Amino acid sequence: MQIRLLEKQKDSVRLEIVNADDTVIYPLITALLKDPDVEDALYYTGHPQLDKPVLTVKVKKGSPQAALKRVAEGLAGEFGGAKALLEKELA
Repeated sequence: MQIRLLEKQKDSVRLEIVNADDTVIYPLITALLKDPDVEDALYYTGHPQLDKPVLTVKVKKGSPQAALKRVAEGLAGEFGGAKALLEKELA
């Protein structure tokens, strides 16, 4: 998966996602929408053969880049914890 910055404003960013992996994208969007600083998170897939998916993040306060980083780190922690629990239980 590759991410390319399409547009950057004070309170929003638009990112093109090449070879998007829905197992990563949908938890990211869900977590962004739960973040109190995020006003909106939109994921537009468009036509599967003609368009690349675009993620738009708009924040109420702070920077959209900080919100993305904060949410991604939270998800990494959650999935890391789940991995450790599974390894412990399956050992």
